[in-house]
Amino acid sequence: MSEHPRIEWDEVGEHFSARWRAESGSPPPKRVIVADDTTKADAAYRLACEGTALLWRGDFQNARQLLTALARRTERKPRKPVPSKVEVVSAQPTEAFHLHRQAQSQRARVLAMLLLPLDGDYSIPLRRAPDVRQACIEAWGEPDGLPSMVSLRELQGLIGAHEWRKKGVEIPTLDARIHPYYGVFSPLRGEYVQLVNEAPLPSTELAFDIGTGTGVLAAVLARRGVKRIVATDQDPRALACARENLLRLGLHGQAEVVQADLFPEGRAPLIVCNPPWVPARPSSPIEYAIFDPDSRMLRGFLSGLSAHLAPRGEGWLVLSDLAEHLGLRSREELLGWIDAAGLRVAGRLETKPHHPKVADDSDPLHAARAAEVTSLWRLASRR
Repeated sequence: MSEHPRIEWDEVGEHFSARWRAESGSPPPKRVIVADDTTKADAAYRLACEGTALLWRGDFQNARQLLTALARRTERKPRKPVPSKVEVVSAQPTEAFHLHRQAQSQRARVLAMLLLPLDGDYSIPLRRAPDVRQACIEAWGEPDGLPSMVSLRELQGLIGAHEWRKKGVEIPTLDARIHPYYGVFSPLRGEYVQLVNEAPLPSTELAFDIGTGTGVLAAVLARRGVKRIVATDQDPRALACARENLLRLGLHGQAEVVQADLFPEGRAPLIVCNPPWVPARPSSPIEYAIFDPDSRMLRGFLSGLSAHLAPRGEGWLVLSDLAEHLGLRSREELLGWIDAAGLRVAGRLETKPHHPKVADDSDPLHAARAAEVTSLWRLASRR
């Protein structure tokens, strides 16, 4: 028996099955029909809303156009109880966040109903299809020779991640690029990187970078002269990504990447953590870089920090207050967790984010984003 879920469908009088690929872990659609260049967008949208998936057998570029048409229809004709943009904008911050997430989730379910076949080598057996084999290898590993099926929307995410991995993200602080892997949070918001570059170092002997992701903060610390950095993560993609980035930057001699649940063994005079900023449930593994259910990583870092700090050491917590403006976590809660962990606030650096959504007043969460402040909390043990 295969450990992978299977999707099944009937076509030209025969029954077929293939491996189902979904990063979110969502089950394969139960109803699948074949669609092609003759399929109309309105009919496709109606079927997708009803939970019927469309296995595309036409021209690849026409599939892309159909997906765009479906996306337009999700905006124009929201299904009940999907909230309209007016409802979301007029809601209170916490309600607006949950309505926004609900609308995003239902939109994603509809758009995920347009499916593409993949051959055993990850090639797409459709007219005018691009070569996506390398993008698939980067996300899923080497092909096993067996056919599979994936939503076009998810495949587009793989292609976009492949392009980011090739191009990289410019980090002015490093005067270099960081190359994120598929599923690893990309350091597009540079204000938190700048905070780590500006904060006064308590020591240059050793630092821990907790939840390193791409390795960007470990690289910043190495460039600032920290002699040894131990960077941790649990995700195999993040571990491989951080190792490659540090090697590319010539910093692998200073920074060691290890698999660990938060802290490595020992103590350090500097421990840095940039946990996910929003305490909400992720809808896919990729979203764990953004959403931290019940603030588990944040609270785990705070509760374990004192035991891993060297005498007179500092823990740097990089955190946005967006959750506070959304009513998902209060400042009093955060300060209470800091106090309960036997920690004190030695100082704080702050900056305003400057990403495009800050100025986008059509964004349902605009009020919270406009008020957002990103902080580097300098924490020390009270012992």
